[in-house]
Amino acid sequence: MTTFVDRVELHVAAGNGGHGCASVHREKFKPLGGPDGGNGGRGGDVILTVDQSVTTLLDYHHSPHRKATNGKPGEGGNRAGKDGEDLVLPVPDGTVVLDRAGNVLADLVGHGTSYVAAQGGRGGLGNAALASARRKAPGFALLGEPGDVQDIVLELKTVADVALVGYPSAGKSSLISVLSAAKPKIADYPFTTLVPNLGVVTAGSTVYTIADVPGLIPGASQGKGLGLEFLRHVERCSVLVHVLDTATLESDRDPVSDLDAIEEELRQYGGLDNRPRIVVLNKIDVPDGKDLAEMVRPDLQARGYRVFEVSAAARIGLKELSYALAELVAKARAARPKEEATRIVIRPKAVDDAGFTVTREDDGLFRVRGEKPERWVRQTDFNNDEAVGYLADRLGRLGVEEELMKAGARAGDGVAIGPEENAVVFDWEPSVMAGAEMLGRRGEDHRFEAVRPAAQRRRERQAERDEAHRDFDGFEPF
Repeated sequence: MTTFVDRVELHVAAGNGGHGCASVHREKFKPLGGPDGGNGGRGGDVILTVDQSVTTLLDYHHSPHRKATNGKPGEGGNRAGKDGEDLVLPVPDGTVVLDRAGNVLADLVGHGTSYVAAQGGRGGLGNAALASARRKAPGFALLGEPGDVQDIVLELKTVADVALVGYPSAGKSSLISVLSAAKPKIADYPFTTLVPNLGVVTAGSTVYTIADVPGLIPGASQGKGLGLEFLRHVERCSVLVHVLDTATLESDRDPVSDLDAIEEELRQYGGLDNRPRIVVLNKIDVPDGKDLAEMVRPDLQARGYRVFEVSAAARIGLKELSYALAELVAKARAARPKEEATRIVIRPKAVDDAGFTVTREDDGLFRVRGEKPERWVRQTDFNNDEAVGYLADRLGRLGVEEELMKAGARAGDGVAIGPEENAVVFDWEPSVMAGAEMLGRRGEDHRFEAVRPAAQRRRERQAERDEAHRDFDGFEPF
């Protein structure tokens, strides 16, 4: 059964905002109590947060669909709806968040680091909040916005100072077990290690973490063996340690060729050229292994590598190796740029930025894009004429009608607000600003009673038919 997962696709959905309430206060001897509809609650967010107690993405592999709770609708008596609860998803330290196209959205390193993967929808305003001096008793409320729905990919990259790389059965798991308190599975057959193992090493005053990266063989960067699955765990490591087997039973292998093969895979994977390397010749407790180590050591040193002869089984040469690694880790930490406090960047809105755009498409349709127009459309109840009239007023005040005219739109032209996959399309009819004097009964707008050309032609044809029926009914035979 799989117990370690380092890459999952997660489907997250934030909570929807609650609808606003359209209500009028009713109380004995208070016939004009006024609007008292409350606002809807905000939908809950989906938040990814680094938790040191979590080491795998296994939970999300089994349950990839996660949704936050919705906000509650508002109620009469100026009672606002309850906000939806945020859904906090714990992830391991070193988790990278990507979209489906592979673009990095967030790199979560450090306990408590968080990222809002899906934003909850705003709650709709109740009619009490929409009341004004000219619209004293709105017969409508705004709808809650739908929450964000996202498909994201989570990839775990182990956060460690030192990475042990090498062929299967080279002794990496044995080495990490004696250098630290980690207890990985150890056996004498290939691909014993199926997951990265992490251990903590103390050398003098330096404490560092060491990771065993499994499954590297020739062709790993192209998907052979298990290497491609775990090469990403090498990216965050400051020091690379080549663990070479000096007692291999395979006749076509030797420490130098093993080193060249692994280096080629690291080169093809990319991004690791600047990491310091150390070579460990393991299993020198075997007589043939000791002889082979002495033979290849001068060649490796001539290439510029620091070489250590060790035996994980007999615990030979481990102290010198651990202190050498501590020295390199300390240098890497000192060379890192100091973390600065997060700077708050204020980007003021440009004076000529209207907040929306109007474009004419090839089929003659005019498309309006912008945060405010699209949000207002999502919050409008199109079954309520007064709410639609309120939307028209807001768009007019924003300058959408003026821009449509500049773009060449005429009465009857098609206008779409929003993206192609989720747009509201209507036939545009220029209007004028309207206030309370244009409103009739609650929930109605007189502008929607205006005679339109198509409706006028239908009425004229119906009148002609009615006149013909009256003439026929009054006909008297000779």
